[in-house]
Amino acid sequence: MDIHDHILKNVAKHISLSREEAAHFTSLLIYKEVPKKTTLLAEGHACNQLSYVHSGALRSYCLDKEGKESTIMFAVADWWLTDMYCFLNDKPAMMYIEAIEDSCILNLSRENFNNLFNAVPKFERFFRILLQNAYTREQLRTIENLTLTAEERYFRFINKYPQIASQVTQKQIASYLGITPEFLSAIRKKNVPRRAR
Repeated sequence: MDIHDHILKNVAKHISLSREEAAHFTSLLIYKEVPKKTTLLAEGHACNQLSYVHSGALRSYCLDKEGKESTIMFAVADWWLTDMYCFLNDKPAMMYIEAIEDSCILNLSRENFNNLFNAVPKFERFFRILLQNAYTREQLRTIENLTLTAEERYFRFINKYPQIASQVTQKQIASYLGITPEFLSAIRKKNVPRRAR
């Protein structure tokens, strides 16, 4: 299957494109292969790319004053990722994005992103839906962080995102959940019988 077929199937979940519209959209995309541990975006740098993950996995994270990482989001195959606030508002990045596996991505520049709406207006609906879904996901995550125990959040995460859980390290999951790797290890050991059933 052509690499563009995957992203067009992703788009087709929300909007229908003519052959000409699909061809225009894919002409704006830049294919990139990124080895594991490649930094695609760094804090303070220009954030001018929106990335679609064709294969592999990416992670966005931020650093506190002591250099401690806090994972914001994972993106595996068929997911989109950028520092959305900074991408949309032409601001320097507030976070980092790295490849946590050898990955293949398709990038859409901010300039082409904005021009796309004029050329194919229905993409406004597509990206509105993506942003709505992202907002809803982050709101639910915030509520879970405030109301659930770390153990409950861990099992909620691995049940909701089994593909992601299988592709990232326990240390990265701990960073996403806001707990130490040691505490996560204790949770997992405590629940071995439950997980085995």
